[in-house]
Amino acid sequence: MTLPTLFIPHGAGPCFFMEWSRGAPDQWDRTAAWLKGVVSDLPERPKAILVISGHWEEEAFTIGSGEWPELIYDYYGFPEHTYRLRFDAPGAPALARRVRELLTAAGLPAAEDPRRGYDHGVFVPLKLVTPEADIPVVQLSLQQDLDPAAHLAVGRALAPLRDEGVLIVGSGMSWHNMRGFTPAFTAKSAAFDAWLGEAMADPAGRDQAIRHWDQAPYAREAHPREEHLAPLFVAAGAAEGEPGRVAFRDTVMDVVVSGFEFGG
Repeated sequence: MTLPTLFIPHGAGPCFFMEWSRGAPDQWDRTAAWLKGVVSDLPERPKAILVISGHWEEEAFTIGSGEWPELIYDYYGFPEHTYRLRFDAPGAPALARRVRELLTAAGLPAAEDPRRGYDHGVFVPLKLVTPEADIPVVQLSLQQDLDPAAHLAVGRALAPLRDEGVLIVGSGMSWHNMRGFTPAFTAKSAAFDAWLGEAMADPAGRDQAIRHWDQAPYAREAHPREEHLAPLFVAAGAAEGEPGRVAFRDTVMDVVVSGFEFGG
């Protein structure tokens, strides 16, 4: 069984585990409900999850290889209890080695970091995706240059994992302008999201669209810096030539946000 690949919106900090004071208090509920159904919607339960988060960048692609990663509470100004959230999923050192082997075989420099913990781009959404924390998780960094072609290439190199029971998940946000979560950006976010949905649905033109994503409508207003979009490049690259679809779409914090599935 070949698993699909996913790009998920991981929300704003620990937004799913606190009372939200800005805007409608239930505005993250639909995102949370979708994340809770991710595993049950798969053709089979994954043996492990490989997450590429927008919150970890290294000079070369780096794999977290620890047996029991700690949590990195890399968000600021949130309620005290959100710094006591737990997500005790085990790591998977053997999978980390397999990831490195695949990247190296593809000519992509790669490293391992046994001390790296799960950042909030991993543990916040996965607390909803796998609340029992019973599926091993490995995290893969972005490359600091955020080069779309390099991240597509990483995805292509990782594609065999889909036949090995590994769910490849890009965790970011389809809109990530920290000053652009206001009604003034609603229409612009809808235009960018519409372009993104069409581009991801076209297997023949998707790689080219990704390489030139910054030419999309309002692209640099959506992503002044594309670290939260780059996980999408990896997820798409791992399903090269296969269809993509919008698996989730909602308006939160006044902007349109989407999740995607490839190869399902």
